Amino acid sequence: MTASEQVVDSPQGWVAEHIQRYVETDGAEGHEWRPGVYTLLLTTRGRQSGKLRRTALIYGRDGDDYLVVASQGGAPKHPAWFLNLLAEPRVEVQVAGDTFTARARTATPEEKPRMWSTMTAIWPAYDDYQTKTGREIPVVVLERL
Repeated sequence: MTASEQVVDSPQGWVAEHIQRYVETDGAEGHEWRPGVYTLLLTTRGRQSGKLRRTALIYGRDGDDYLVVASQGGAPKHPAWFLNLLAEPRVEVQVAGDTFTARARTATPEEKPRMWSTMTAIWPAYDDYQTKTGREIPVVVLERL
């Protein structure tokens, strides 16, 4: 990922607007999405297009690592950003005004119950999303490089 590459934001209108405000204000607007619910910006490389793709996600913490959930609201398929990071785990993350490179990985079966609890404490709807889908919703760990 280079600074000169163009980043394509989420095609969802409200998410794209959220990202734009976040970027323009260096996270002053958008980091706290709802009271007590914080978001980060995740940039992945498209597994087919090779383009940089950015989305906003609710996050939690596990020590120094950041956690995000590939729920897509309980949709039957994984979100594109998750499939992208499986193909290329090196990602760019922005948390408020801090931008850094990270390695993304799926939580192990041993880690997941603890990390899932962390995330459902922040966004309880994740439990509902899991009941709506037949797929196992992954928790992704973002480790700063």
